[in-house]
Amino acid sequence: MDLQLKDRRAVVTGGTRGIGFAVARALATEGASVALVSRSASHAEAQAAVLREETGAEVIGVAADTGDDAAVTAMARTVQERFGGADILVNNAAMTNPGYISDDDLEAEINVKVRGYLRCARAFAPGMTERGWGRIINISGLAARMTGSVTGSVRNAAVVAMSKNLADELGPSGVNVVSVQPGGTRTETFLATLDRQAEARGCSRAELERQWAESVAIGRFVEPHEVASVVAFLASPLSVALNGDTIIPSGGYKGAIYY
Repeated sequence: MDLQLKDRRAVVTGGTRGIGFAVARALATEGASVALVSRSASHAEAQAAVLREETGAEVIGVAADTGDDAAVTAMARTVQERFGGADILVNNAAMTNPGYISDDDLEAEINVKVRGYLRCARAFAPGMTERGWGRIINISGLAARMTGSVTGSVRNAAVVAMSKNLADELGPSGVNVVSVQPGGTRTETFLATLDRQAEARGCSRAELERQWAESVAIGRFVEPHEVASVVAFLASPLSVALNGDTIIPSGGYKGAIYY
């Protein structure tokens, strides 16, 4: 299927590893120009070089702390100078894994994952509305639907609420906004979390992986590139029927019915 992404311009925050890097690779493979955003300029450029070599697409690395107003403004200026603007924004930058966030970290987490997403949306949405087309995809998480961490639940639920508000506001101008809630995904960060949990429980990581697999309808973890395939579709013109919605590429958690 042609996702009609050739020559589109994308920004992916938190784009140098895990789901973010997989999304950047998927978009570049489809012919989009991609700006990888990371706090580390050297890491962003190193990963951008990897994707340029793999895909032949125009990929740049841009340093920015999305928790800082001035840094986001500077990042957006760089994207404007290099690409002439952005058609697609994938907000993925977050501080830590939800399973290991202290409730005392709530304000810092909100600043990066909620206000940071909003900062980036405000930086790029005006150009999208002026051109009459755009996609903003906000990576949330299933902690929005589960207890266990007040901070993890609050920050992810807030991303969903923010996405719906932006969708209603920007939809008439041709800009679609959705939130995505990945489940257990085989990233380095998630596997490191399992290692910590296994140590705390006195069991092996293999045992925890088995328990996770049994809780998912497809019987295994979702891989980062599989989440990225969903995001690439959401970034395309073909996804116009989805706006303000939450998409859950989790492999299908068993038991609960959401409607």
